[in-house]
Amino acid sequence: MSESTYAVSGMVCGHCAGFVTEEIETIAGVTAVAVDVENGTVTVTSDRKLDVAEVRAAVEEAGYELTRT
Repeated sequence: MSESTYAVSGMVCGHCAGFVTEEIETIAGVTAVAVDVENGTVTVTSDRKLDVAEVRAAVEEAGYELTRT
């Protein structure tokens, strides 16, 4: 089990969190996604260590930017 927290810029509401969650959940191995809009972070739990490029691509597909890992 692996858990990582990422900083994401541009999220301002629950809809934003939903878009980011939906895209990250498509990554193979992801078991949970917790978005904290107020702090601009996303915590991803997975059954394997994720490649940051996978997470970055999912966040960008949702229309946001991964700013820090």
